[in-house]
Amino acid sequence: MNSVLILKLVLVPALIALVTLAGRRWGPAVAGWLSAFPVVAGPILLFVAIEQGAAFAASAAVGTLSAVLAILAFGLSYAWAAMRYPWPLSLPLAYVGYAGAVVVLSLWNATLLVAGLVVLVGLWLAPRCYPALRASVKPPAKHANDMLLRMVLGALLVLLVTHFAASLGPALSGIFAMFPVMGTVLVLFTHRSAGAAATIQLLRGMVLGFYSFSTFCAVLAWALSVTGTGMAFLWALAAAAVVQVLSRLWLSHHGLAIVQRVR
Repeated sequence: MNSVLILKLVLVPALIALVTLAGRRWGPAVAGWLSAFPVVAGPILLFVAIEQGAAFAASAAVGTLSAVLAILAFGLSYAWAAMRYPWPLSLPLAYVGYAGAVVVLSLWNATLLVAGLVVLVGLWLAPRCYPALRASVKPPAKHANDMLLRMVLGALLVLLVTHFAASLGPALSGIFAMFPVMGTVLVLFTHRSAGAAATIQLLRGMVLGFYSFSTFCAVLAWALSVTGTGMAFLWALAAAAVVQVLSRLWLSHHGLAIVQRVR
């Protein structure tokens, strides 16, 4: 087993575990905000750059940036479905929304500038499109297999996307790097244990986190064309971290964080 394969199997599950533990401590809004950081797509793009080259990865990063729109479609579809249906019906409807957006994006050959502008508009509009519900004060029950399932699905997505990257091409590789692995598990466990209102709050928190994710993708797509792979990822992570901290300050200032700890 080579070192890259070992890293694929270890890095993403470890990052997912950290996000899961933080979400259990600080609640659904913070869990959504943290899960939007590039803990899955970032490593996938790194492995794509190592195996397919910087130019391929730069194009894939533009595809991943565009795919933020597909994740917004997933979240909005789930939120509105959850107003009426339990999770076994809400999740397929969310995937329908996601798939429709992916089909459109696969036909959209956007430049980095155009993709960035459209995603910014989408992120600004998305919170205004969620249904408004007051979250329940009842703490969600713990699920012992929650973290393990997220880690397994994250590792599986990394292996699949990087294995088929050459066949998919850079655009589709980038789009599928943004498949809602974290989002799926988060909404299922939150919806089952805490109800629709907490799930909607979680999804709205993810929208705020996608500003840092989009920053990561945009900086990475640009930096890969002007510097080495390692430095490009460092720049992208640094820029994303700054935006993530600023968004956290905004979240705290507006009182959106859940202070109730999940025990």
